[in-house]
Amino acid sequence: MKNFILLLIVVMLSVFPLLIHQNAEFGGADGQAEEEISKIAPEYKPWFQALWEPPSGEIESLLFALQAAIGAGFIGYFIGLMRGKNKQAGEKDKKVPYAADR
Repeated sequence: MKNFILLLIVVMLSVFPLLIHQNAEFGGADGQAEEEISKIAPEYKPWFQALWEPPSGEIESLLFALQAAIGAGFIGYFIGLMRGKNKQAGEKDKKVPYAADR
């Protein structure tokens, strides 16, 4: 029952914002920053251009999600590795040496 309630809360948090802003555009912070910079300093020229521009917004979103998934996988692997090492070290401390091992 507890898991069902948590799942229901997650679904509500995911769907509720979509219902409030049905016709909203989902733009990134890069575009908003570019607009603000052009308002503040219209003569500003970017000092760096992207080496490759994705052909569409969907591809750009896919690459961003892939990058996030790889990062999350690395972090999860690292945390699991450290927990395993700590657990293994704790088990070594608990072992009682036998008289024959001395």
